[in-house]
Amino acid sequence: MAAVLVGQFHARDAEGRVYSVHEFQESMPSEDSATGSEPVTTYRLAIGDRVKKLDDNQFLLVQSDITIVREPETYVTE
Repeated sequence: MAAVLVGQFHARDAEGRVYSVHEFQESMPSEDSATGSEPVTTYRLAIGDRVKKLDDNQFLLVQSDITIVREPETYVTE
């Protein structure tokens, strides 16, 4: 099983702390196919703590049971 970093974003908890979340895709070998099955998406903080996705914008820090919310994408134009 190999995990590939496919994205990252910031999320904020209710007290305003910002967390850097990394999104990985893990290829899970299929038992009945040589090509494997659909990749599984997992999330971790930059420091390695596990994160569980609750919905598109809400995540749960597994170790501390804190809910964080994805920050909106910010684009800077010049």
